[in-house]
Amino acid sequence: MHNVNDCLEFKCPIQFVVDLLGNKWSILVLRELFTGKRRTHELLAALPGISTKTLMIRLRELEEYGLIDRQVFAEVPPHVEYSLTEKGQQIQPVMAALYQVGTQWLDQSSCHCPLEQFNPSESLVS
Repeated sequence: MHNVNDCLEFKCPIQFVVDLLGNKWSILVLRELFTGKRRTHELLAALPGISTKTLMIRLRELEEYGLIDRQVFAEVPPHVEYSLTEKGQQIQPVMAALYQVGTQWLDQSSCHCPLEQFNPSESLVS
């Protein structure tokens, strides 16, 4: 017999991912990093409307969960680059599928998106 407290600690895997990535900025930061390493100013330019503070919070969260890597170069001024980790790359097929469905639902031609060349049916998440 299961204890009620055991059930409270159970977390649905889908809910876990949605909670982690459930805001637009985290998803969009990851989308931008699919094209390769990015510096803070490049992410700010690619994400109109995000504040520096919000970007830094999202980057820290994604780094904390092991989805992105932060590399600091000892230069003046300091140079920081962000990139996807192997774990972060695992979300790419899911986001590519969301892109495909969104394009179909919006009934429009493809927009410029780093995920448009990625076919989710060619890769399986393991």
